[in-house]
Amino acid sequence: MLLSWNSFLKGKRHKKDVIKFEAELATNILDLHNSLKQKTYTHGGYTAFNISDPKPRNIHKASVRDRLLHHVIYKDLYWYFHSRFIYDSYSCRLEKGTHRALNRFRYFARKVSRNHTNSCFVLKCDIKKFFASVDHAILIKILKHHIADPDIIWLINQVISSFQTTRPGVGLPLGNLTSQLLVNVYMHEFDMYLKQELRIKYYLRYADDFVILSDNRNYLENILPQLHTFLNEKLGLTLHENKVYIKTYYSGVDFLGWVHFPHHRQIRTTTKRKIIRKMKSYPKRETISSYRGLLEHGNAYKFKKQLGLVE
Repeated sequence: MLLSWNSFLKGKRHKKDVIKFEAELATNILDLHNSLKQKTYTHGGYTAFNISDPKPRNIHKASVRDRLLHHVIYKDLYWYFHSRFIYDSYSCRLEKGTHRALNRFRYFARKVSRNHTNSCFVLKCDIKKFFASVDHAILIKILKHHIADPDIIWLINQVISSFQTTRPGVGLPLGNLTSQLLVNVYMHEFDMYLKQELRIKYYLRYADDFVILSDNRNYLENILPQLHTFLNEKLGLTLHENKVYIKTYYSGVDFLGWVHFPHHRQIRTTTKRKIIRKMKSYPKRETISSYRGLLEHGNAYKFKKQLGLVE
């Protein structure tokens, strides 16, 4: 718990609730430890707030005590599941960030198009209200396939059942560190279905966004109903009807904030507008560095020059 506390503190040291918890750190950690040992622990409630990232998102923030426990759980379970996830699952994993996913997409497109000499079709899908649709019972059932210890299952269940959306027993909070790992565990079932049952070679997923590439449009059209069926029947998820399409690589494919073409990628228009808006309001140095790093991932020299980010 002390090791997890040091990890939890990063970037939060000056928050009021963190300062208050740290003022009696030994007592608070001992109390948490005893409640776990005696199985009297119950997860507290959440504080809700909204952000724009760039679309509106409802974030739920747990207490410091509960978030510390999230770090303990995450620390113990991450490497076990990380080693079992497929290579092309890229969200919330070490050395598997957005940049790696973008480059992997480009690599797949080159392979399928035979170095841009053949047709390349991309099936792009997005899951509707992903975090809000995760079924607790299905998730616990999946976890039991991996974890034999009933105490660990009990503990994870305390965290999972602490939150629900408009339907009982459904939904994970966006603000929990554990949610980032658990949604990957949940979607690993889908990943394995695509890899082992459908034998799909050129597939990659970033959270609830995924793409499948092929040189045959009919093939992609034929497997789409199978994806719908598995997600709905096995995981209780549905594809977003307005965000599922098949496009050619040459016409431009919008994936992870960039529009991808055979010889370049350009920043998505909505992202560009957000950056312009933020840069007009005297941004912090960290914000400028973040945007400069983001724009290094594609062909954005003119846009960087427009923003005054060219050194």
